[in-house]
Amino acid sequence: MRKNTGAQGRNEQRRQNPSVLDNFKPLIVDLAVPLGSYYLLKGGFGMSTFAALAWSSVVPAARTVWSLVRERRTNALAGLILAVNVVSLGLSFVSGDPRLMLAKDSGISSTVAIGILVSVRLGKPMMTAGMKPFLVKGDAAREAAWERLASGAAAGSAAFRSKEKAFSVVWGLALLTECVARAVGAYTIPVDTMVWLGTVIMIGAMGVAFVISGGLAAGPMEELLTAEAEAEAGAAPVEVAVGA
Repeated sequence: MRKNTGAQGRNEQRRQNPSVLDNFKPLIVDLAVPLGSYYLLKGGFGMSTFAALAWSSVVPAARTVWSLVRERRTNALAGLILAVNVVSLGLSFVSGDPRLMLAKDSGISSTVAIGILVSVRLGKPMMTAGMKPFLVKGDAAREAAWERLASGAAAGSAAFRSKEKAFSVVWGLALLTECVARAVGAYTIPVDTMVWLGTVIMIGAMGVAFVISGGLAAGPMEELLTAEAEAEAGAAPVEVAVGA
């Protein structure tokens, strides 16, 4: 009985004081593992694109099903990676026309973009999972401040949640624009040029999204987070020794 109590205490302490690893766990499990396994299976073990995509889909598929069955909610990031892999599996059969081969990459970008924008519409901005670890920084006080702001329990909650949605909207629109630009370029620009220009467009879109989302959303969110953490620390009761 004591053992269980101790374990529960440790779990509660870990929940209240998450480590840096705890904060980055969603990114590691839902994003890094599937992407890393794809490149490892394809480049390291010589698997075909189709086989590598299929096997790298196992973890996000399991995470998505687990969330639906056990937690009664959707795992947005794992679901998005799974959707991208499914689209990629379908597009892997596309061959022959070099312009169509170039255009198919935009199908993946559009899947990600639509997934992000739909998550905002549903009130669960998908890009939050990637942004949160960098703002919380593994600090327990900032983690608690985030929870208060996200739940509506803090004075700055409305502004915080608005900026949280704005962050995902910027990334969704940037990727959607990149998708359209690459699709148009695939059929209007010489193939040899579009081969390298497609990568430039993608990097440029991500760079623009990073700058705009940082100034419009991530920066203000960090200020709100810091203010909330400091306000809570200032409001904490202080024990004063009183002489007899």
